[in-house]
Amino acid sequence: MNTRCLLSIAAGLMCLASPVAAQNTEMALKAGDRISLSIGGIPADDAAQISKVYSISDSGSINLVHVGEVKAVGFKPSELQRVIEQAYIKREVYMRPTVTVSIDGGDVPARLVYVVSGCKKNGPVAYNAGMSIMKAISVAGGFSDYAQPSKTKLLRNGKSTSIDLRNVGSEPSNDIKLQPEDQIIVPE
Repeated sequence: MNTRCLLSIAAGLMCLASPVAAQNTEMALKAGDRISLSIGGIPADDAAQISKVYSISDSGSINLVHVGEVKAVGFKPSELQRVIEQAYIKREVYMRPTVTVSIDGGDVPARLVYVVSGCKKNGPVAYNAGMSIMKAISVAGGFSDYAQPSKTKLLRNGKSTSIDLRNVGSEPSNDIKLQPEDQIIVPE
């Protein structure tokens, strides 16, 4: 009986922890991303007009009915939801709108990291939240026969970082988490 009780409590705690874990893996929005926006707590006709898929412009914003341009770049979807809700409240358009924002894959290219050299299948790799250098190298077919993992370089935002990937098992801190647009160079 105690085992069942403990299992029930553990399952309940895992359910509570899931939304927190999901929020931590959200990626900041960037120009060109497509977002799916739905709004509730407002008249149905207005909701039908506002709820749709938007593309974030090169200037980093989306254009919403009744409030105009709203900056979207740099915000995570959950943050943008609050920004949009506050824009409608601040302009006194709606009293209590409820906004939901999610990234819409559509036919927009995926976020990528680039394995430049040193792997069996060099090239772009689809980025996933939480992806590490070793995961990207694995997706790229693993190291080539002539790769020098000890001299790996990570290029991020114009800065180069040297990483020794020979002993990732004993030095897990060397398996750095990637960000979209990172480049991995393993000399041969």
